[in-house]
Amino acid sequence: MVTTVLSNKASSETVARVTKYIVHDRGAIVIPETLDGKGVNSDVIRSLIKVKHIDCGHVSCILTVKPYACNVYNTLFGGAVGSIAEFVAIACARTVVDEDKELFLGELNVSYLAPAVNQAEVMVDASVVRSGRNLTIVAIEFKLKDTERLTYLCRATFYNMPVASL
Repeated sequence: MVTTVLSNKASSETVARVTKYIVHDRGAIVIPETLDGKGVNSDVIRSLIKVKHIDCGHVSCILTVKPYACNVYNTLFGGAVGSIAEFVAIACARTVVDEDKELFLGELNVSYLAPAVNQAEVMVDASVVRSGRNLTIVAIEFKLKDTERLTYLCRATFYNMPVASL
């Protein structure tokens, strides 16, 4: 069990507020079973994107920013950007990596350049930069559809693992 060490400089009000934020009272918020299971995140991400074009080493999608994927500033939540980037990168990598190999995400780099606001349409383009026997690197660009302004730049590095045969 972890013991919290309190600073003399922090007021009890601040400590209570921070503790409530970090150690959320599960009794106050009930997560429905339909939203608390395997594959739920994938379903949420799938509901945001529509496939536009698939080619060998390239996948293009249209992302529509929905309110449930926005932060308090009414822009696309950073975690959603990362999840969408990973999702599209896996799809793109699968166009060049055989089905008998498992993809393991080794690194995901996301640069936040400009926000995408609620209800904005964003073009998501993923391209394989390098693919070898053990490694696949995918670059992902997020651009606003109407202005083509670059909003997010991502790079995903996958390790191609052979599926173990038992």
